[in-house]
Amino acid sequence: MWNAMRSAILEVFPEAPGIPEDKDDYLRKVDAIYGTDAYHSLSIEKYKVTPELIERVRIGMWNYKDNEEDKKQRDAMAARGYWQAFQKVESSIRRILTNENAGAVADSDHGDWYRELFAPSVTAGLLKPSDLAGYRNHPVYLSGSKHVPLSRDAVKDAMPALFELLREESEPAVRAVLGHFIFVFIHPYMDGNGRMGRFLMNAMLASGGYPWTVIPVESRAEYMAALESASVGQDIKPFAAFVGHLVSQGLKGQPVASI
Repeated sequence: MWNAMRSAILEVFPEAPGIPEDKDDYLRKVDAIYGTDAYHSLSIEKYKVTPELIERVRIGMWNYKDNEEDKKQRDAMAARGYWQAFQKVESSIRRILTNENAGAVADSDHGDWYRELFAPSVTAGLLKPSDLAGYRNHPVYLSGSKHVPLSRDAVKDAMPALFELLREESEPAVRAVLGHFIFVFIHPYMDGNGRMGRFLMNAMLASGGYPWTVIPVESRAEYMAALESASVGQDIKPFAAFVGHLVSQGLKGQPVASI
């Protein structure tokens, strides 16, 4: 699958700028886009979030201990988890920008991203820490999709294979597109796979100096259709072109997503 899809991605994706010399400036831009990214990524997963809620939980104004409404607020917990996970991803990107192998960094760190994504639910007593240990142990089915994710046993072999391919891949564009696509194709977790796939995509984009790229919620249908074409029809080109366009606009300083 990987080798068959590489050329289609490279045909439509912009050339990688390369690791930036000013790494702190790159990371400042990642920080600056957080609110936009959180709003769109959470909205794609149908959480009801606002820029105000995202900022409130970012600065610690979400009080799960003393405020029963906050404790029960699924959307606030998702926003808080997204902030905590985003910080972990940013730490991974910092390592990638020092020329550590991007696939190796993602392999070692993605479990931390996932645990932070759902840590507020553990703190609130809605999940046990053991629920976040390792990959899923049950089958999952995707609403509205003909794709059936891998069995739980196949996941155990597929995930190490994915990260090995990411380690060995020379083209950042291929790492980004196939990293995201194959991650959600495998669907290694019971929940959070879309957010994790987008985190992985952006970590791999950073390895080529591409800007952090937000997938707009307004383009959700196109995004899902492109992933479906890749999953069911083995046609990666719509997804590569979709992401490539967003990246191109970001490179021009004209990102598509806004709030």
